[in-house]
Amino acid sequence: MIGPDEKSVRQRASTGGLPSDRFIDSTLAEIHTRYRGLDDGEVADYIPILAEADPRWFGLSLIESTGTVHEAGDVDIEFSIQSISKAFVFALVCQARSSELVHERVGVNNTGLAFNSVMAIELNDGKPLNSMVNAGAIATTALMPGATSAEKWENIRSGLSRFAGRPLRLDGRVYESEMKTNQRNKALARLLESYGRIITDPLDTVDIYTRQCSLLVTAHDLAVMGATLADGGINPLTGRQVVSAEVARDTLALLASCGMYENSGEWLFEIGLPAKSGVAGGIVAIAPGKGALGTFSPRLDSAGNSVRGQRACFHISRVLGMNLFASNAAVERPRKGQ
Repeated sequence: MIGPDEKSVRQRASTGGLPSDRFIDSTLAEIHTRYRGLDDGEVADYIPILAEADPRWFGLSLIESTGTVHEAGDVDIEFSIQSISKAFVFALVCQARSSELVHERVGVNNTGLAFNSVMAIELNDGKPLNSMVNAGAIATTALMPGATSAEKWENIRSGLSRFAGRPLRLDGRVYESEMKTNQRNKALARLLESYGRIITDPLDTVDIYTRQCSLLVTAHDLAVMGATLADGGINPLTGRQVVSAEVARDTLALLASCGMYENSGEWLFEIGLPAKSGVAGGIVAIAPGKGALGTFSPRLDSAGNSVRGQRACFHISRVLGMNLFASNAAVERPRKGQ
């Protein structure tokens, strides 16, 4: 569809800035106050350890591409990253291998089905379709370079730590709890193996995937990680190039179309930002060239997304002008031909 001549065309970006620091700080404080008493949703309990989370926790962190930090609430409480890890492992694999390889082996299209669907694989000749659903994430994790499982895992842990700008550690209790309840992921890995989509040991791959989901982060960490993608792959706090600008762009494109599973279209329509959620209550939403929002609140809706986090993302996106598709009419000027 796209040939080498087109791929040689230089990518340009044109983005506006965010409002003043004072306005952003007051907006986050107001939104935190507005939604912290919202009691809709339930804390996830299908992974037993997650049920221990305090439903009152609520944190908002917005970090600009310049490195400026704006925060309100419980931004330093650690929780497991869960499915949000998929986006950053995708970026690391694309950087280490190539986006083209992941595109060919896994895919970049929305399944339109549940995140752990077996049918999505069977209907597409064994292709998982994208790296944000569980099957695609397992296939992507299998592509991480490393001579041994331990080396693959360390490449993931250290890579996600570079995104966060600090060493991330594994929550052993979350890992053990998930390993006792991840039979479906093991079945998905076996199915992918039967189609030749993964050539590593499927159970070892699921073990690594479960570990990556069990890394501990904060709302602040999510905002830093998202802001790294927003700033062409450069961590705005450390100044370190984590992935290339091209990989950052590809990751954001995939998040826009698939990051919120079968609700990705509705999310993009309402909020207009590439985003990813996790069942521990985290959400990261990214405005390319501007920054990223990290939210944490454990109460989830029926789709597994944080209720307060979604409301906050919607409100902040609108008030701060972060929606990718929002624009104001140009100042009055003569039209062509007049």
